[in-house]
Amino acid sequence: MSIMSYNGGDVIAMMGKNCVAIACDRRFGIQAQTVSTDFDKIFEMGPKLFVGLPGLATDTQTVAQRLKFRLNLYTLRENRAMKPKTFMSVVSNLLYEKRFGPYFIEPVVAGLDPKTNEPFICSLDLIGCPMVTDDFVVSGTASEQMYGMCESLWQPDLGPDDLFETISQALMNAVDRDATSGWGAKVYVIEADKVTIKTLKARMD
Repeated sequence: MSIMSYNGGDVIAMMGKNCVAIACDRRFGIQAQTVSTDFDKIFEMGPKLFVGLPGLATDTQTVAQRLKFRLNLYTLRENRAMKPKTFMSVVSNLLYEKRFGPYFIEPVVAGLDPKTNEPFICSLDLIGCPMVTDDFVVSGTASEQMYGMCESLWQPDLGPDDLFETISQALMNAVDRDATSGWGAKVYVIEADKVTIKTLKARMD
């Protein structure tokens, strides 16, 4: 078994019209054994900026703390909110610094520009190579299943409610086909004026 799938877990992000959504499952396990069902892999990095960190659970928590530290330094130095694209570079730098003994996570960044509210999503691999798209990004043990669901369900210019429904269906149906993720989900829909957080109940097996 790959070290990336040791603890299981998935993160998915989708772009809508003037909004983005990011969601994760809530399982924390050790291979096939489930340890807890309230392990969130998405972290708030700003009012309209979130990062999902699927992969090895210890590295998820370590990288979340280090990113928050670098973000706070930037905010103090620059006296302004960080753009999602800039944050992507911060994540990329952090991971590439450790490329010879990498953090075993594949981050997903989702957010809106602090000034223009332009939506932004991207994913990175474990050594910080970014992939920016304008539709959806997936990461985690059920990524193949999520790609299939997203290709089927996603449409351009979805509103916040439709985006929530689409990302929820894509994640829930994908994790049902994966033994190392699932046990509920958490969905964040990020709009210009608010962030809606919803917890989904799923199959508990």
